[in-house]
Amino acid sequence: MSEPANPLSNQQLLNVLATYQYGIAIHYGDDSIIQWANDAMIAIWGKDKETVIGKSLEDALPELKGQPFIDMFRKVWREGITISGTNTAADLIVDGILQTFYFDFEYKAIKTGEGKTLCILHTATDVTARYLGQQREQDMAEELTALNEELAASNEELRTTNEELVASQEQYRVLYEELAESNARFRSMVRQAPVSICIIRAADLMIQDVNDAYLELVGRPRTEMENRTIWQAVPEAAEVYAPVMQQVINSGIKFEAKEHELVLIRNGNPETVFVDFAYEPMRSSDGETYAIMVLGIEVTEKVIARKSIEDAEQRSRLAIEAGEIGTYDLDLKAGTMITSDRFNQIFGYDEDVPRQKFVEAVYPDDLARRALAQEEAYKNGKLFYEGRIIHTDGAIRWIRAQGNVFYDKDGTPVRVLGTLLDITRVQQLNQQKDDFISIASHELKTPITSLKASLQLLDRIKENPSSAMLPKLIDQSNRSMQKISALVEDLLNVSRSNASQLTLNKTTFNISEMLNVCCNHVRVAGKYELIIQGDVELEVYADEHAIDQVVVNLVNNAVKYAPESLKIYLIVEAIDGYAKVSVKDNGPGIDPAKQVNLFERYYQVATSGFQNSGLGLGLYISAEIIKRHGGQIGVDSELGKGSTFWFTIPLSE
Repeated sequence: MSEPANPLSNQQLLNVLATYQYGIAIHYGDDSIIQWANDAMIAIWGKDKETVIGKSLEDALPELKGQPFIDMFRKVWREGITISGTNTAADLIVDGILQTFYFDFEYKAIKTGEGKTLCILHTATDVTARYLGQQREQDMAEELTALNEELAASNEELRTTNEELVASQEQYRVLYEELAESNARFRSMVRQAPVSICIIRAADLMIQDVNDAYLELVGRPRTEMENRTIWQAVPEAAEVYAPVMQQVINSGIKFEAKEHELVLIRNGNPETVFVDFAYEPMRSSDGETYAIMVLGIEVTEKVIARKSIEDAEQRSRLAIEAGEIGTYDLDLKAGTMITSDRFNQIFGYDEDVPRQKFVEAVYPDDLARRALAQEEAYKNGKLFYEGRIIHTDGAIRWIRAQGNVFYDKDGTPVRVLGTLLDITRVQQLNQQKDDFISIASHELKTPITSLKASLQLLDRIKENPSSAMLPKLIDQSNRSMQKISALVEDLLNVSRSNASQLTLNKTTFNISEMLNVCCNHVRVAGKYELIIQGDVELEVYADEHAIDQVVVNLVNNAVKYAPESLKIYLIVEAIDGYAKVSVKDNGPGIDPAKQVNLFERYYQVATSGFQNSGLGLGLYISAEIIKRHGGQIGVDSELGKGSTFWFTIPLSE
């Protein structure tokens, strides 16, 4: 192949390298005399070009004394080798301040044909942001332990992509190192570069040279790229990028794009890809742009990997929000805390407040427990604490705080990341369970004690069957057994309803006739009058025995909680295809604050003492029966004006 029509001079080559975004410098001799450096390298060193060119590395950057880099340069010069590093820490004085930066670097000995070291080509990329970002990602990975497996896979993909990108960048630097050796080898090095490179003549946009990586990027064979303009070769990109390229030619200002999404026709098929690329103007000695160098790296896999992590983080946030979990980040050194909206809401705040506000909200009796939990957490790294807080509305609420403690290199706790959950409802349920066990024990103990006493007396008079006490003791034993059976039946009904085993045997029957024969135990006692009102001809399709049980429960409650209301009204009416049955008394009524809990398990209106017997299951069981019928149950009550409990069931099948 003949020599290119417009070969680049050494000065032009240096001009190209001078504008490149990575740091490039050339050193000579055992003391690493700085012969040349581009602006990017000068910026990395934090010096002026006039203060470093021509000086040894040790004189130009005295802060490198005691660091390994000066010895590395001497080793490269003396042995003619290449030394490189990734994420390497270096302390440099920038803006008058000694700071730690992280670099990907390479020191490569450039040799003559006889193998003598000519100079050292020094390339460096400031990856401090990437390195610190990786550290933050590691912290995030520890925080999101619930998603470790998914995030680990995504992070592995991202790490692999980053490693591939670093490898490509290293190969790209190798390309430019070879360009420094001679102008004659420039074209071949372009073709061998692993990064996509295409050189386009500015005058007519004809493709001057293109490497294999660029051919792979655009999915074209070399025959379709040679002797054509760039937009004849890649027409699908012309609409968006032709004006951009022309602007670079006109202005001489480089254009860079990160993760640009575009559709390329590769091997005859449209594909969506993501590319980092630049249009780099190549200028002659008089400053005129005579060519455009297109540099590109496909980052599709990296973008997909990052989006996968972002999706995982989004799912994590959604899971936290769905679970109504608050999160916090506590800086132990500064004494500051960053909290989520849900965290603030648990305490009753609509906005961020100082940490002291949350500390002051801790229930006084739980301060010692909280302090002990923190002390243990600083020792073992895990915080777990359940206690009470005082909400801004004055209510006492229960919370569960969990977290991981992070330490500095000296083992001192410096940070806590964790979650906060409102467990007030859980504590209420546990209290209800404990109350139920207490109530059940008391309610069962009374009839069992009575039955035991009756049996003991019966045992004493068994030899005298004619005793006058015998019928009385038998009657008392039967009543005790009936009480025990009723209590056990309530428990069984609750168990059946929880296990969806509450079966219904539905038939069509007259609701008023059922009301006339139910609650005989109340009628026989003679104290209360049951008055039936409403539509006496109304028929329903339901389980008559189950509905009878509901009515009995409602009437028993009227007798228990409104003992002075000697008239109890049973009202029947038809409403929109349903029969509504109401049990009305003229008792003291029910506090509105208690009405919302009436149909919950184990709930009793009278909570002090045990003057009202029972397990607090009657209304709960009644509600389950009506729910299985497809109806509704409720209460209308006003203090001082009595209560009306009602339910609805379908009129027909």
